Amino acid sequence: MAEFTMELSDEQKEVRDWLHGFAADVIRPAAAEWDEREETPWPVIQEAAKVGIYSLDFYAQQYFDSTGLGIPMAMEELFWGDAGIALSIVGTGLAAVGVLANGTEEQIGTWIPQMYGDAGDVKVAAFCSSEPDAGSDVASMRTRAVYDEAKDEWVLNGTKTWATNGGIANVHVVVAVVDAELGSKGHASFIIPPATPGLSQGQKFKKHGIRASHTAEVVLENVRVPGHCLLGGKEKLDARLARAREKARKGGERVKNAAMATFEASRPAVGAMAVGTARAAYEVALEYAQTREQFGRPIIDNQGVAFQLADMRTSIDAARLLVWRASWMAINGKPFTAAEGSMSKLFASETAKKVTAQAIQILGGNGYTREYPVERMHRDSAIYTIFEGTSEIQRLVIARTLAGMPIR
Repeated sequence: MAEFTMELSDEQKEVRDWLHGFAADVIRPAAAEWDEREETPWPVIQEAAKVGIYSLDFYAQQYFDSTGLGIPMAMEELFWGDAGIALSIVGTGLAAVGVLANGTEEQIGTWIPQMYGDAGDVKVAAFCSSEPDAGSDVASMRTRAVYDEAKDEWVLNGTKTWATNGGIANVHVVVAVVDAELGSKGHASFIIPPATPGLSQGQKFKKHGIRASHTAEVVLENVRVPGHCLLGGKEKLDARLARAREKARKGGERVKNAAMATFEASRPAVGAMAVGTARAAYEVALEYAQTREQFGRPIIDNQGVAFQLADMRTSIDAARLLVWRASWMAINGKPFTAAEGSMSKLFASETAKKVTAQAIQILGGNGYTREYPVERMHRDSAIYTIFEGTSEIQRLVIARTLAGMPIR
Protein backbone atom coordinates (compact mmCIF):
# COMPACT_ATOMS: atom_id res chain seq x y z
CA MET A 1 0.00 0.00 0.00
CA ALA A 2 1.38 3.39 -1.02
CA GLU A 3 1.69 6.04 1.66
CA PHE A 4 -0.38 9.15 1.15
CA THR A 5 1.77 11.92 -0.30
CA MET A 6 1.24 15.36 -1.79
CA GLU A 7 4.46 15.13 -3.80
CA LEU A 8 4.21 13.73 -7.31
CA SER A 9 6.95 11.42 -8.53
CA ASP A 10 9.17 12.41 -11.45
CA GLU A 11 7.19 10.05 -13.69
CA GLN A 12 3.88 11.55 -12.58
CA LYS A 13 5.20 15.05 -13.18
CA GLU A 14 6.26 14.04 -16.67
CA VAL A 15 2.77 12.73 -17.44
CA ARG A 16 1.18 15.84 -15.91
CA ASP A 17 3.33 18.16 -18.03
CA TRP A 18 2.60 16.11 -21.16
CA LEU A 19 -1.14 16.35 -20.54
CA HIS A 20 -0.89 20.04 -19.74
CA GLY A 21 0.91 20.63 -23.01
CA PHE A 22 -1.80 18.80 -24.96
CA ALA A 23 -4.51 20.76 -23.13
CA ALA A 24 -2.75 24.08 -23.83
CA ASP A 25 -1.75 23.42 -27.44
CA VAL A 26 -4.66 21.33 -28.77
CA ILE A 27 -7.71 21.59 -26.51
CA ARG A 28 -7.75 25.27 -25.57
CA PRO A 29 -7.38 26.70 -29.09
CA ALA A 30 -10.38 24.60 -30.18
CA ALA A 31 -12.58 25.23 -27.13
CA ALA A 32 -14.57 28.26 -28.24
CA GLU A 33 -15.26 26.84 -31.72
CA TRP A 34 -16.67 23.51 -30.53
CA ASP A 35 -18.64 25.19 -27.76
CA GLU A 36 -20.37 27.30 -30.41
CA ARG A 37 -20.85 24.37 -32.78
CA GLU A 38 -22.25 22.13 -30.02
CA GLU A 39 -20.85 19.09 -31.80
CA THR A 40 -18.53 16.25 -30.89
CA PRO A 41 -14.94 17.47 -31.58
CA TRP A 42 -13.86 14.46 -33.62
CA PRO A 43 -10.59 16.06 -34.84
CA VAL A 44 -9.48 16.73 -31.25
CA ILE A 45 -10.38 13.19 -30.15
CA GLN A 46 -8.39 11.90 -33.12
CA GLU A 47 -5.38 13.98 -32.06
CA ALA A 48 -5.73 12.59 -28.53
CA ALA A 49 -5.78 9.08 -29.99
CA LYS A 50 -2.67 9.72 -32.08
CA VAL A 51 -0.59 10.70 -29.04
CA GLY A 52 -2.04 7.94 -26.85
CA ILE A 53 -4.31 9.94 -24.55
CA TYR A 54 -7.54 8.58 -26.00
CA SER A 55 -6.91 4.91 -25.26
CA LEU A 56 -7.71 2.27 -22.69
CA ASP A 57 -4.00 1.70 -22.06
CA PHE A 58 -3.47 5.28 -20.93
CA TYR A 59 -6.40 5.33 -18.54
CA ALA A 60 -5.55 1.88 -17.20
CA GLN A 61 -2.04 3.06 -16.38
CA GLN A 62 -3.43 6.05 -14.50
CA TYR A 63 -6.14 4.01 -12.77
CA PHE A 64 -3.67 1.45 -11.41
CA ASP A 65 -1.25 4.09 -10.13
CA SER A 66 -0.68 2.87 -6.56
CA THR A 67 -0.78 6.42 -5.19
CA GLY A 68 -4.29 6.91 -6.56
CA LEU A 69 -3.26 10.24 -8.07
CA GLY A 70 -3.02 9.21 -11.74
CA ILE A 71 -6.69 9.70 -12.64
CA PRO A 72 -7.32 12.94 -10.69
CA MET A 73 -4.11 14.42 -12.09
CA ALA A 74 -5.13 13.53 -15.65
CA MET A 75 -8.68 14.82 -15.21
CA GLU A 76 -7.53 18.12 -13.73
CA GLU A 77 -5.16 18.85 -16.62
CA LEU A 78 -7.58 17.88 -19.41
CA PHE A 79 -10.48 19.81 -17.90
CA TRP A 80 -8.16 22.76 -17.31
CA GLY A 81 -8.02 22.84 -21.10
CA ASP A 82 -11.80 22.78 -21.63
CA ALA A 83 -14.56 20.85 -19.92
CA GLY A 84 -16.67 20.10 -22.99
CA ILE A 85 -13.83 18.78 -25.14
CA ALA A 86 -12.28 16.93 -22.19
CA LEU A 87 -15.57 15.16 -21.48
CA SER A 88 -15.70 14.10 -25.13
CA ILE A 89 -12.23 12.59 -24.68
CA VAL A 90 -12.89 10.82 -21.36
CA GLY A 91 -16.61 10.02 -21.77
CA THR A 92 -15.96 6.61 -23.33
CA GLY A 93 -14.23 5.68 -20.10
CA LEU A 94 -17.60 5.54 -18.33
CA ALA A 95 -18.70 2.65 -20.53
CA ALA A 96 -15.28 1.01 -20.40
CA VAL A 97 -15.28 1.06 -16.60
CA GLY A 98 -18.75 -0.51 -16.64
CA VAL A 99 -17.40 -3.42 -18.66
CA LEU A 100 -14.19 -3.71 -16.62
CA ALA A 101 -16.15 -3.77 -13.37
CA ASN A 102 -18.79 -6.30 -14.41
CA GLY A 103 -17.65 -8.13 -17.53
CA THR A 104 -15.83 -11.39 -18.08
CA GLU A 105 -12.30 -11.46 -19.49
CA GLU A 106 -13.71 -12.40 -22.88
CA GLN A 107 -16.19 -9.50 -22.81
CA ILE A 108 -13.46 -7.06 -21.79
CA GLY A 109 -11.21 -8.22 -24.59
CA THR A 110 -14.00 -8.18 -27.17
CA TRP A 111 -15.82 -4.94 -26.49
CA ILE A 112 -13.45 -2.37 -25.03
CA PRO A 113 -11.25 -2.17 -28.15
CA GLN A 114 -14.42 -1.54 -30.17
CA MET A 115 -15.28 1.36 -27.86
CA TYR A 116 -12.12 3.29 -28.78
CA GLY A 117 -11.33 2.23 -32.33
CA ASP A 118 -7.89 3.47 -33.39
CA ALA A 119 -6.18 6.70 -34.35
CA GLY A 120 -7.26 6.29 -37.98
CA ASP A 121 -10.88 5.53 -37.14
CA VAL A 122 -11.79 6.69 -33.63
CA LYS A 123 -14.96 5.41 -31.98
CA VAL A 124 -16.80 6.39 -28.81
CA ALA A 125 -18.94 4.46 -26.33
CA ALA A 126 -21.90 5.38 -24.14
CA PHE A 127 -22.94 4.33 -20.65
CA CYS A 128 -26.73 4.50 -20.33
CA SER A 129 -28.16 4.46 -16.82
CA SER A 130 -30.28 7.57 -16.11
CA GLU A 131 -33.90 7.71 -17.26
CA PRO A 132 -36.50 10.48 -17.50
CA ASP A 133 -38.02 9.34 -14.18
CA ALA A 134 -34.93 7.71 -12.64
CA GLY A 135 -31.94 9.96 -12.10
CA SER A 136 -30.85 10.02 -8.48
CA ASP A 137 -33.57 7.44 -7.70
CA VAL A 138 -32.06 4.45 -9.51
CA ALA A 139 -34.62 2.12 -7.93
CA SER A 140 -37.29 3.75 -10.16
CA MET A 141 -35.65 2.54 -13.37
CA ARG A 142 -38.18 1.35 -15.96
CA THR A 143 -36.05 -0.03 -18.80
CA ARG A 144 -36.67 -3.78 -18.85
CA ALA A 145 -34.59 -6.69 -20.05
CA VAL A 146 -36.47 -9.99 -20.56
CA TYR A 147 -34.69 -13.24 -21.30
CA ASP A 148 -35.86 -15.26 -24.30
CA GLU A 149 -34.61 -18.69 -23.31
CA ALA A 150 -35.55 -20.34 -26.61
CA LYS A 151 -33.24 -18.02 -28.56
CA ASP A 152 -30.76 -17.25 -25.76
CA GLU A 153 -31.42 -13.54 -26.29
CA TRP A 154 -32.27 -10.59 -24.07
CA VAL A 155 -34.98 -8.19 -25.21
CA LEU A 156 -34.64 -4.61 -23.98
CA ASN A 157 -37.27 -1.88 -23.99
CA GLY A 158 -37.12 1.59 -22.48
CA THR A 159 -35.67 5.08 -22.76
CA LYS A 160 -32.38 6.32 -21.35
CA THR A 161 -31.51 9.97 -20.95
CA TRP A 162 -28.51 12.21 -20.30
CA ALA A 163 -26.30 9.67 -22.04
CA THR A 164 -22.88 11.00 -22.98
CA ASN A 165 -22.27 9.87 -26.60
CA GLY A 166 -25.79 8.40 -26.62
CA GLY A 167 -26.87 7.39 -30.12
CA ILE A 168 -23.52 8.19 -31.77
CA ALA A 169 -21.59 5.52 -29.85
CA ASN A 170 -20.20 2.43 -31.49
CA VAL A 171 -20.98 0.43 -28.34
CA HIS A 172 -23.66 1.21 -25.74
CA VAL A 173 -23.65 -0.21 -22.21
CA VAL A 174 -27.21 -0.20 -20.89
CA VAL A 175 -28.40 -0.80 -17.34
CA ALA A 176 -31.83 -2.45 -17.22
CA VAL A 177 -34.22 -4.07 -14.76
CA VAL A 178 -34.30 -7.88 -14.83
CA ASP A 179 -36.27 -8.35 -11.58
CA ALA A 180 -38.48 -5.40 -10.62
CA GLU A 181 -39.31 -6.81 -7.18
CA LEU A 182 -35.70 -6.48 -6.05
CA GLY A 183 -35.45 -2.75 -6.72
CA SER A 184 -31.92 -1.57 -7.50
CA LYS A 185 -30.57 -5.05 -6.72
CA GLY A 186 -32.57 -6.42 -9.67
CA HIS A 187 -30.55 -4.50 -12.26
CA ALA A 188 -28.08 -5.85 -14.81
CA SER A 189 -25.84 -4.32 -17.49
CA PHE A 190 -25.87 -5.22 -21.18
CA ILE A 191 -23.66 -4.57 -24.18
CA ILE A 192 -25.53 -3.29 -27.22
CA PRO A 193 -23.28 -4.04 -30.22
CA PRO A 194 -22.87 -1.65 -33.16
CA ALA A 195 -25.83 -1.32 -35.56
CA THR A 196 -28.19 -3.37 -33.37
CA PRO A 197 -31.79 -2.95 -34.65
CA GLY A 198 -34.17 -1.15 -32.30
CA LEU A 199 -31.66 1.22 -30.72
CA SER A 200 -31.98 4.83 -31.80
CA GLN A 201 -31.03 8.29 -30.67
CA GLY A 202 -33.86 10.31 -29.18
CA GLN A 203 -33.62 13.97 -28.30
CA LYS A 204 -30.17 15.55 -28.47
CA PHE A 205 -29.95 18.06 -25.64
CA LYS A 206 -28.90 21.66 -26.26
CA LYS A 207 -27.08 22.35 -23.03
CA HIS A 208 -26.09 25.34 -20.92
CA GLY A 209 -22.48 24.16 -20.74
CA ILE A 210 -20.10 21.34 -21.79
CA ARG A 211 -21.60 21.88 -25.22
CA ALA A 212 -18.81 20.09 -27.09
CA SER A 213 -19.89 16.86 -25.38
CA HIS A 214 -22.76 15.02 -27.08
CA THR A 215 -25.64 14.29 -24.68
CA ALA A 216 -28.82 12.59 -25.84
CA GLU A 217 -31.64 10.16 -25.14
CA VAL A 218 -31.24 6.54 -26.19
CA VAL A 219 -34.44 4.73 -27.16
CA LEU A 220 -34.63 0.93 -27.01
CA GLU A 221 -37.53 -0.73 -28.84
CA ASN A 222 -37.44 -4.52 -28.76
CA VAL A 223 -33.66 -4.48 -28.88
CA ARG A 224 -32.45 -8.07 -29.04
CA VAL A 225 -28.91 -8.95 -27.99
CA PRO A 226 -27.29 -12.38 -27.67
CA GLY A 227 -27.03 -13.94 -24.23
CA HIS A 228 -23.28 -13.32 -24.14
CA CYS A 229 -23.97 -9.56 -24.12
CA LEU A 230 -25.12 -9.75 -20.49
CA LEU A 231 -22.11 -8.44 -18.56
CA GLY A 232 -20.77 -11.12 -16.25
CA GLY A 233 -22.92 -13.85 -17.77
CA LYS A 234 -26.27 -15.37 -16.80
CA GLU A 235 -24.89 -17.83 -14.24
CA LYS A 236 -23.38 -15.00 -12.23
CA LEU A 237 -26.57 -12.94 -12.56
CA ASP A 238 -28.80 -15.82 -11.42
CA ALA A 239 -26.61 -16.39 -8.36
CA ARG A 240 -26.68 -12.70 -7.45
CA LEU A 241 -30.45 -12.48 -7.85
CA ALA A 242 -30.90 -15.61 -5.74
CA ARG A 243 -28.89 -14.06 -2.91
CA ALA A 244 -30.90 -10.84 -3.12
CA ARG A 245 -34.22 -12.76 -3.03
CA GLU A 246 -33.05 -14.76 -0.02
CA LYS A 247 -32.12 -11.59 1.86
CA ALA A 248 -35.47 -10.05 0.94
CA ARG A 249 -37.27 -13.20 2.17
CA LYS A 250 -35.46 -12.97 5.51
CA GLY A 251 -36.59 -9.43 6.05
CA GLY A 252 -34.49 -7.31 3.77
CA GLU A 253 -31.08 -7.25 5.38
CA ARG A 254 -29.77 -3.71 5.48
CA VAL A 255 -26.83 -3.61 3.11
CA LYS A 256 -25.18 -0.78 1.26
CA ASN A 257 -26.34 -0.47 -2.33
CA ALA A 258 -23.54 -1.75 -4.57
CA ALA A 259 -24.19 0.85 -7.28
CA MET A 260 -24.03 3.64 -4.73
CA ALA A 261 -20.77 2.22 -3.39
CA THR A 262 -19.34 2.26 -6.93
CA PHE A 263 -20.42 5.88 -7.42
CA GLU A 264 -18.83 6.78 -4.09
CA ALA A 265 -15.49 5.43 -5.30
CA SER A 266 -15.70 7.16 -8.72
CA ARG A 267 -16.81 10.59 -7.53
CA PRO A 268 -13.28 11.92 -6.81
CA ALA A 269 -12.62 11.82 -10.57
CA VAL A 270 -15.52 14.22 -11.11
CA GLY A 271 -14.15 16.36 -8.31
CA ALA A 272 -10.83 16.51 -10.17
CA MET A 273 -12.64 17.69 -13.31
CA ALA A 274 -14.17 20.51 -11.27
CA VAL A 275 -10.77 21.42 -9.83
CA GLY A 276 -9.39 21.72 -13.36
CA THR A 277 -12.14 24.09 -14.46
CA ALA A 278 -11.85 26.17 -11.29
CA ARG A 279 -8.08 26.41 -11.63
CA ALA A 280 -8.38 27.54 -15.24
CA ALA A 281 -10.79 30.34 -14.31
CA TYR A 282 -8.63 31.41 -11.37
CA GLU A 283 -5.54 31.66 -13.57
CA VAL A 284 -7.36 33.85 -16.10
CA ALA A 285 -8.64 36.09 -13.31
CA LEU A 286 -5.21 36.33 -11.68
CA GLU A 287 -3.48 37.33 -14.92
CA TYR A 288 -6.23 39.83 -15.70
CA ALA A 289 -6.00 41.39 -12.23
CA GLN A 290 -2.22 41.74 -12.58
CA THR A 291 -2.39 43.49 -15.96
CA ARG A 292 -5.70 45.40 -15.91
CA GLU A 293 -5.20 48.93 -14.59
CA GLN A 294 -7.80 51.23 -13.10
CA PHE A 295 -7.08 54.55 -11.39
CA GLY A 296 -3.41 54.20 -12.30
CA ARG A 297 -2.66 50.81 -10.76
CA PRO A 298 -3.35 47.09 -11.36
CA ILE A 299 -6.69 46.04 -9.93
CA ILE A 300 -5.00 43.31 -7.88
CA ASP A 301 -3.73 46.15 -5.67
CA ASN A 302 -7.33 46.66 -4.57
CA GLN A 303 -8.10 44.66 -1.47
CA GLY A 304 -11.56 43.67 -2.73
CA VAL A 305 -10.01 41.93 -5.76
CA ALA A 306 -6.97 40.52 -3.95
CA PHE A 307 -9.09 38.95 -1.22
CA GLN A 308 -11.30 37.28 -3.80
CA LEU A 309 -8.25 35.76 -5.48
CA ALA A 310 -6.94 34.59 -2.11
CA ASP A 311 -10.23 32.84 -1.37
CA MET A 312 -10.33 31.31 -4.85
CA ARG A 313 -6.84 29.82 -4.57
CA THR A 314 -7.50 28.54 -1.04
CA SER A 315 -10.71 26.79 -2.09
CA ILE A 316 -9.07 25.21 -5.15
CA ASP A 317 -6.19 23.83 -3.11
CA ALA A 318 -8.57 22.52 -0.45
CA ALA A 319 -10.71 20.84 -3.10
CA ARG A 320 -7.68 19.19 -4.68
CA LEU A 321 -6.56 17.83 -1.32
CA LEU A 322 -9.99 16.31 -0.67
CA VAL A 323 -9.93 14.72 -4.14
CA TRP A 324 -6.42 13.34 -3.67
CA ARG A 325 -7.27 11.94 -0.23
CA ALA A 326 -10.35 10.14 -1.52
CA SER A 327 -8.50 8.86 -4.59
CA TRP A 328 -5.69 7.47 -2.44
CA MET A 329 -8.23 5.82 -0.12
CA ALA A 330 -10.07 4.23 -3.06
CA ILE A 331 -7.01 2.68 -4.72
CA ASN A 332 -5.71 1.38 -1.38
CA GLY A 333 -9.02 -0.12 -0.27
CA LYS A 334 -9.57 2.25 2.61
CA PRO A 335 -13.26 2.37 3.62
CA PHE A 336 -15.07 5.66 3.12
CA THR A 337 -16.33 5.80 6.69
CA ALA A 338 -17.33 9.45 6.33
CA ALA A 339 -18.28 9.34 2.62
CA GLU A 340 -14.95 10.91 1.68
CA GLY A 341 -15.68 10.29 -2.00
CA SER A 342 -18.85 12.34 -1.85
CA MET A 343 -17.11 14.97 0.26
CA SER A 344 -14.50 15.52 -2.44
CA LYS A 345 -17.05 15.74 -5.22
CA LEU A 346 -19.34 18.06 -3.24
CA PHE A 347 -16.67 20.53 -2.23
CA ALA A 348 -14.89 20.57 -5.60
CA SER A 349 -18.16 21.02 -7.50
CA GLU A 350 -19.33 23.89 -5.35
CA THR A 351 -15.85 25.43 -5.56
CA ALA A 352 -15.91 25.36 -9.36
CA LYS A 353 -19.24 27.19 -9.52
CA LYS A 354 -18.11 29.81 -7.00
CA VAL A 355 -14.63 30.37 -8.42
CA THR A 356 -15.82 30.73 -12.02
CA ALA A 357 -18.46 33.24 -10.89
CA GLN A 358 -15.79 35.20 -9.00
CA ALA A 359 -13.60 35.16 -12.12
CA ILE A 360 -16.39 36.79 -14.12
CA GLN A 361 -16.78 39.41 -11.39
CA ILE A 362 -13.07 40.25 -11.44
CA LEU A 363 -13.09 40.63 -15.22
CA GLY A 364 -16.21 42.78 -15.00
CA GLY A 365 -17.96 43.42 -18.29
CA ASN A 366 -15.23 41.56 -20.17
CA GLY A 367 -15.93 38.46 -18.11
CA TYR A 368 -19.54 38.50 -19.24
CA THR A 369 -18.58 38.30 -22.91
CA ARG A 370 -17.43 35.32 -24.97
CA GLU A 371 -14.24 37.17 -25.81
CA TYR A 372 -12.88 35.77 -22.54
CA PRO A 373 -13.12 32.09 -21.56
CA VAL A 374 -14.41 32.56 -18.00
CA GLU A 375 -17.98 32.95 -19.29
CA ARG A 376 -17.76 29.48 -20.85
CA MET A 377 -16.03 28.05 -17.79
CA HIS A 378 -18.84 29.31 -15.57
CA ARG A 379 -21.45 27.67 -17.79
CA ASP A 380 -19.45 24.45 -17.82
CA SER A 381 -19.05 24.43 -14.03
CA ALA A 382 -22.78 24.09 -13.43
CA ILE A 383 -22.73 20.44 -14.48
CA TYR A 384 -20.45 19.35 -11.65
CA THR A 385 -23.11 19.93 -9.02
CA ILE A 386 -25.58 17.88 -11.08
CA PHE A 387 -24.09 14.80 -12.76
CA GLU A 388 -22.73 11.73 -10.93
CA GLY A 389 -25.03 12.71 -8.07
CA THR A 390 -26.27 16.22 -7.34
CA SER A 391 -24.83 18.26 -4.48
CA GLU A 392 -28.00 17.48 -2.56
CA ILE A 393 -27.42 13.75 -3.03
CA GLN A 394 -23.80 14.13 -1.91
CA ARG A 395 -24.95 15.81 1.30
CA LEU A 396 -27.53 13.06 1.82
CA VAL A 397 -24.89 10.34 1.34
CA ILE A 398 -22.50 12.07 3.75
CA ALA A 399 -25.20 12.63 6.36
CA ARG A 400 -26.50 9.05 6.20
CA THR A 401 -22.97 7.66 6.39
CA LEU A 402 -22.16 9.75 9.46
CA ALA A 403 -25.41 8.58 11.06
CA GLY A 404 -24.60 4.93 10.34
CA MET A 405 -27.59 4.55 8.05
CA PRO A 406 -27.67 2.52 4.81
CA ILE A 407 -27.26 4.40 1.52
CA ARG A 408 -30.21 3.70 -0.73
